[in-house]
Amino acid sequence: MTNLPLLLLVFSTIGLVWTACQPAAHNPHIIINTELGPIEVEVYADKAPITANNFLRYVRENRLQGTRFYRTVTLEPDNQPDKTTKIEVIQGGFALNMVDTISNPLLLPPIAHETTQQTGLSHTDGTISMARDKPGSAQAEFFICIGDQPELDFGGKRNPDGAGFAAFGKVVGGMDIVRKIHQLPNTEQMLDPPLSILSIKIK
Repeated sequence: MTNLPLLLLVFSTIGLVWTACQPAAHNPHIIINTELGPIEVEVYADKAPITANNFLRYVRENRLQGTRFYRTVTLEPDNQPDKTTKIEVIQGGFALNMVDTISNPLLLPPIAHETTQQTGLSHTDGTISMARDKPGSAQAEFFICIGDQPELDFGGKRNPDGAGFAAFGKVVGGMDIVRKIHQLPNTEQMLDPPLSILSIKIK
């Protein structure tokens, strides 16, 4: 007579072994193609699901085609003279100024602010994160850190509200391109001219 409990145990064990042998799910990678070359970014859908999936939706729906890197924040004396807490980033997206984002049909609704305290991430060299005004206002504008920028984390002093910014991925290839963009000519942080993003696609 068939020993049903033993068979169930055998099949259950086989299932657990098979599952353990399967490759772990990988975070998606995106390629930001610029006029200076490509930048590859790993998007942390596992650690920052709200922010990462918002950005991935923009990518999948081709909402970021034709946008630009338009801002560079450097340690040059005339670049951020009114800030006591200095940072180094480049910023991209739609906005050359706030007018560019008003009634733009490509913009999705703002997302909840996913802090680095929640995600366990930090604004280290190459981190990609969301630009924002008040918490919960981020939509499509993003920035990439040049060097470690702990003042952009939760509790940091760059933003007066102390909530920091929502990191959601990291550059894994093309950091040399990021640094080249960072050094482009600018007038009061605005790239002159802005650098076109030719495409953003999931790898």
